[in-house]
Amino acid sequence: MANSKQFNVGVVGYGMSAKVFHIPFIQATPSLKLHSILQRSPKPNDSAPADYPGLQHHTSLDSLLADSALDALEAGKHVFCEKPFVPTSAEAAALADLARAKGKLLCVYQNRRWDADFATVSQLLREGTLGRVVEFETHFDRYKMEHPTNWKGTVPMEEGGGAVYDLGTHLCDQVYTLFGLPRSVYAKFVSQRQGKFYPSSDGVDPDSLTAHLYYDNGLTAIVRIGVLSVETQQPRFWIRGSKGSYTKKGLDTQEPQIKAGMAITDAKFGREGPEWAGKLALLGEGNSVSQTDLPNVEPPPTYAKIYEGFAKALASGKEEDVPVPASQACDVLRIIEAVQESGKTGREVQISS
Repeated sequence: MANSKQFNVGVVGYGMSAKVFHIPFIQATPSLKLHSILQRSPKPNDSAPADYPGLQHHTSLDSLLADSALDALEAGKHVFCEKPFVPTSAEAAALADLARAKGKLLCVYQNRRWDADFATVSQLLREGTLGRVVEFETHFDRYKMEHPTNWKGTVPMEEGGGAVYDLGTHLCDQVYTLFGLPRSVYAKFVSQRQGKFYPSSDGVDPDSLTAHLYYDNGLTAIVRIGVLSVETQQPRFWIRGSKGSYTKKGLDTQEPQIKAGMAITDAKFGREGPEWAGKLALLGEGNSVSQTDLPNVEPPPTYAKIYEGFAKALASGKEEDVPVPASQACDVLRIIEAVQESGKTGREVQISS
């Protein structure tokens, strides 16, 4: 930590997530200072020291003391950890307890709470535009026949890898943010690439899933991930309520914009074209239905908000200021665990409150 006005930040890893989701936003947050990067094996065409010559650079855990949330907390550091955080809710609860015992702050990077389409959904529900929500459907679909070769495709589901921890964590976190913990979960896993339901006799891990999250008020939240979806505009949200419905296609624009070289200070950052506007259908007199285009909220939120929130928490020292506290990540992992158990056993799994 540098001084009362600015906090030093060390980034562990120098892959796509660090380059796209973290470093640009750290640099754009006035009270944060990018101080050091740990990259185990810099290469001529992929080198943090070459890209950021003015920083401190490390190639080993011991020199930075921040390779994991546990080690960083034990070393007296505040921690901002990538999702899915840890594989189990028990580990998440233990880290939350350790952070409190050490007097340190622990935040989990659930950045898609700051997607523009999710902010639009949140506003619709907060204002009651759709009435009582009876079905909430959320998708991460794409066409990707190639099996990933990074941790998403090589780390088994039991150890925190695969579709449920990669994309499922985002979807379950968004549902949890809106509605809290469900009463129960029923889920089916499948490997769409190989045409096999999970669990299969040859131990193939799933790449896709459908999970139903049931709430006491009659709401069903449906979480879907598919890798063989041939669409020009992939589905994202379909929400139905007593007064109306909302549908949205396409993923948030921030990731592709940064990958394409757009600065996060650009006036177009986080904004999408009119062809991607959601559709809002509302019930009128005599049960008539009218439909209009509904663009995302303005100004759109960006992933800078989670860093701004964490910087505020660092300044105040208060856990309640942390934008995504470990306790919430723990609850999301409870949902993920129920999804896994249901997918393995074929039964509906209860979640205790």
